[in-house]
Amino acid sequence: MVKIRLKRFGRRHASFYRLTAVDVRRPRDGRVLEELGWYDPEGAQVDKQVNLKPERIEFWLSKGAQPTPTVRDILRRQGLLKK
Repeated sequence: MVKIRLKRFGRRHASFYRLTAVDVRRPRDGRVLEELGWYDPEGAQVDKQVNLKPERIEFWLSKGAQPTPTVRDILRRQGLLKK
């Protein structure tokens, strides 16, 4: 099964995440199938906190990939998921 989840980068107290499509058996920061964008919760401007590839996210969702709860919230805020 494939999940769309966050992969952590950055340093302590300055986290930075990449949205990735990953096999569920892989560790959080392990090898990914595809990188789908990034999320910077510490970004100075709200409109520059998220950068996504919508067509690739829709592709993985159509193939049955399940987003984690945090990723689901990010996708809803960006208008890529319906409630």
